[in-house]
Amino acid sequence: MTRLGTGIGWRPEIADAVERMPGIDWVEVVAENTCPGHLPESLVRLRERGVTVVPHGVSLGLGGAERPDEGRLLALAERAGALGSPLVTDHIAFVRAGGPLTATAPLEAGHLLPVPRTRDALDVLCENVRIAQDALPVPLAVENIAALIAWPGEEMTEGQFLYELADRTGVRLLIDVANLHTNHLNRGEDPAKALAELPLEAIAYVHVAGGFERDGVWHDSHAHPVPRPVLDILTDLASRVSPPGVLLERDENFPEPAELKRELAEIREALRSGERLAVAAEAARIARHGAAAGEMVRPAREGVTAEVGGPAEGTRERLGLAQAALLSALVAGTPVPEGFDGVRLGVQARALAAKRAGVVAKVAPELPAILGAGYRPAFLAYAQSRPMRGGYRQDALDFAEQLLLGGRLEEGRTRRELRAWWLDRSGPAPRSRPRQALARVGRSLIRR
Repeated sequence: MTRLGTGIGWRPEIADAVERMPGIDWVEVVAENTCPGHLPESLVRLRERGVTVVPHGVSLGLGGAERPDEGRLLALAERAGALGSPLVTDHIAFVRAGGPLTATAPLEAGHLLPVPRTRDALDVLCENVRIAQDALPVPLAVENIAALIAWPGEEMTEGQFLYELADRTGVRLLIDVANLHTNHLNRGEDPAKALAELPLEAIAYVHVAGGFERDGVWHDSHAHPVPRPVLDILTDLASRVSPPGVLLERDENFPEPAELKRELAEIREALRSGERLAVAAEAARIARHGAAAGEMVRPAREGVTAEVGGPAEGTRERLGLAQAALLSALVAGTPVPEGFDGVRLGVQARALAAKRAGVVAKVAPELPAILGAGYRPAFLAYAQSRPMRGGYRQDALDFAEQLLLGGRLEEGRTRRELRAWWLDRSGPAPRSRPRQALARVGRSLIRR
């Protein structure tokens, strides 16, 4: 198991601060935001200094009904090679649904959604993980996610689900203690019980992050300070096992470097507190039973042979239909599937739309600049019934096109700038559309 130490999520906005920060043993980068042939100079310098870089994927969708996409696996493998990484990571989640498997329209979530903790879903996940392991040049670790919603009819706790996954595949685990906190508040799941059920020897490293509470729901934002309960869960984990690595995540609303250093210091102190608890517990055990009466320890999971076989016939299709129905309710406004909490589903739908609005604003910053304060309400209205159909850049184009064709923008400077932006960026793409559709869009934009 690679010992990583203390790290921080590398982001372009804090690249300079990370380079100057003492005590950073490793960094994690979002794999999809990294180009192997054009690595940021900051990452290159960190690598030259011996800082380990781990690519963290967000788009494999290993918990989805479809088998992992070969192109996405190849891209993740290329990034591992370019960065000299000792392992790669992704999530136990689904991010898309529909398509040929279910004969329904393909849908993109634009975010990580929870997998039902059922035997069928576990069978599919295990096979998907094995496929990914075979395609990657380094070990894979998978992360537990935060969830606002729970699937009806679940058959296992999170700890049981993760234990069986690791037991059957030998995959390593990336344990996010902030996500355990989120699931405690949103789903009533005890983080101490989850830790007690985990195969702790399978942990590759740990994530720590902040969030915020709104209307009784905890949102895992990665944009706020790490709260004390998350640090307490980290201390509990460190009292049970010495994690190979711990990493602070921050994705936006970046504070001053001094604040990041303070949070890293709090993380180190939480780890030391856990180590002290472990020493005290061991001393108490020896006092009670003697040094020779040690408790049985689970064997290390290195070299576990993956279980042969896959899900039963029809399992993928059933899972795919269930995930498509849920995702359609979240991003296309279709009825709430039976057994789900409609109120909580509404919270999740609004969170997905807000995330889309934020990411589109990053990949197409001209849109909020053109639309001003009207950008966010206009995008949220658009997102209520218009699912993503090809990634965030395509989403930005579709949003602008809908505004131009919907008649909501009066003629004037804003409309002229938006029309020019759309025409400048959508030139080659519309030619692949049916000729009549291209003509309709073109005539409409010219008239207006």
